[in-house]
Amino acid sequence: MKLNLKSLLLIGLLMLSIAGTAAASTPIQLALFNPIQLKPEGESVEGIRLSLIYGKNSSLTGLDWGLVSHTTGDVVALQWGGVGYSEGNFTGWQNNFINYTKGEFLGLQTGFIDYAKTSTGVQYGFINYGENVTGLQLGFINYAQKMTGLQLGLANIITSGGFMPIFPFINFSF
Repeated sequence: MKLNLKSLLLIGLLMLSIAGTAAASTPIQLALFNPIQLKPEGESVEGIRLSLIYGKNSSLTGLDWGLVSHTTGDVVALQWGGVGYSEGNFTGWQNNFINYTKGEFLGLQTGFIDYAKTSTGVQYGFINYGENVTGLQLGFINYAQKMTGLQLGLANIITSGGFMPIFPFINFSF
């Protein structure tokens, strides 16, 4: 029997799937859309998650790539795709068309729309939004309820404690 690369990959994925059944985390997650994915949504991924349409897991450490990536817990990752949605905290680089972190964000968000409840680092997008921001917002529209840092863009809004509540091109609060 002659094995080609495709057969070896399928055998490897099957073995990882069987070996990880009793484990609380998996090194590889492939998802068409939830619940059609290798591992159930309640498992963590410590490795690589590829979500062709929609993937959902409890937490993730590693590389996350997909059209829609949803995590109910914390993420420490490099994430690329269409929509990145983290219900917990996110540490790393979130690079999606839409980035949404419900918890604390630490790192770099690059996308068309960047949202973080609490953000420490850099938001670089068309629209950047944070309730409590420490760092830099660089975009067309920047919004922070409270900020320790700098905003650069066409419309810069800091509702509490900024240089001005709304100011074009630059706004800051230190």
